[in-house]
Amino acid sequence: MWQRAQTLYIAIATVLIAVMFFSVKAVIPASEGNSQEELRYTAYLPYLILLIVITAFNFIALNAFKFRVFQMRTTVLAAIVTLALQIWLAVDFVSTHSVVNFRISAVFPAIALILDVMAIRGIAADILVADSVNRLRSSRKHHRRK
Repeated sequence: MWQRAQTLYIAIATVLIAVMFFSVKAVIPASEGNSQEELRYTAYLPYLILLIVITAFNFIALNAFKFRVFQMRTTVLAAIVTLALQIWLAVDFVSTHSVVNFRISAVFPAIALILDVMAIRGIAADILVADSVNRLRSSRKHHRRK
């Protein structure tokens, strides 16, 4: 399981998204006499739902290493939802007009998306190799019978 690069990619992507549950999205600078306000991902319900869905898809893909096609499909779904989350964060970033200071965790979905795409490519390569080996085996068996 862990000897495949795509498994490591999915694991790192899962950890990055899981870290966002405990991270601060942005900080509103303090005005005179006030303390700064921290905005968390889990405080906003749509972000929380997206984080749960992405983590679940990545966790399922991480444990479905015996079923490559299923693993690839769940990784694709995780990548699509991660892209949606990153676009939503980008829209929030553009719409705040420098009132809010975003933290580095706001780019974690982009990194997780890149890792998911790399995992998808690795899983697809494994599927192609397995299919070609099966074709060779079946052609040998068929050739010996003649």
